[in-house]
Amino acid sequence: MTTSVAMHMSDGLLNSPTTLLFLGVAVVGVGVAAVRARADLDDRTAPMAGLVAAFVFATQMLNFPVLAGVSGHLLGGALAAILVGPWVGALCVSIVLVVQAVVFSDGGLSALGANITNMALIGTAAGFGTALLLKRVAARGRTGLVLVAFTAALVNTVVAALGFVLEFALGGDAAFDLGTVAATILGVHVLIGIGEGVITALTVGAVAAVRPDLVYLLRGTAKPLELRGKAAA
Repeated sequence: MTTSVAMHMSDGLLNSPTTLLFLGVAVVGVGVAAVRARADLDDRTAPMAGLVAAFVFATQMLNFPVLAGVSGHLLGGALAAILVGPWVGALCVSIVLVVQAVVFSDGGLSALGANITNMALIGTAAGFGTALLLKRVAARGRTGLVLVAFTAALVNTVVAALGFVLEFALGGDAAFDLGTVAATILGVHVLIGIGEGVITALTVGAVAAVRPDLVYLLRGTAKPLELRGKAAA
C-alpha cells in the first residue's frame, strides 16, 4: 500500500473491467436518485440542499491526520441524508465528487464511478438506513437526534470503506494482500468515522436547534415543533 490511505480512489487503482462496472453502477444509481429526488425538493429543501453540498465540499477539502502518513476527510453522506433525504443527499455528494475530480484532481476521473458508488450511493444509503432504524430515538429530542447522527455517520464511513474493499477485491492489484488492505482501510476508517460522527452530530444538532423543521429525518414526527418551541424559549 502507499503511505496515504483515503476514501478517494486514484486512476489506475482498479483494472478496466472493474472501473467500467462501477461507472455503470454510479450512472444508474445517480439516475435513480435524480428521479426520486424530485419528490423531496421544494421551496425549503432546495436551498438546504445547496447549503449541504457546499458544506460537504468545504469539509471534504480539509484533510485531517489519522495516523502517520494517513489522512481522512468527511464523506458527508449521512449528514446530507439526515438533513435533505437520501435521494437528494446522494445527488449532493455526487456533485461534490464530480467537481473535486474535474476541477481539483481529487480522485481520479476513471475512478469517479467507484468513488461515487462508495461515498454517494453506498455510504449515503447505509447512513440513512441506520438513521431510519433509529428514528424513534432521534424523535425523542435533540440529544437523541445527535446520537443518531453520530451513529449514522460512523456506519456511513465504515460501510463506504467496505465498498472500497469489495472493489479492490474484484479489480485491484493482486500484488497486495487483500487481508492487509481490508484491515488497513477498515481500521483507518473506523477512526475517520468517529471524527465524521462528531462533525455530523454537531452540524445536525445546530440545525435542529434553529430550524428543526428542516431536518428530513424528523418529518412525520411531532418533535420538530417541540424543538422549535424550546429553541425559541
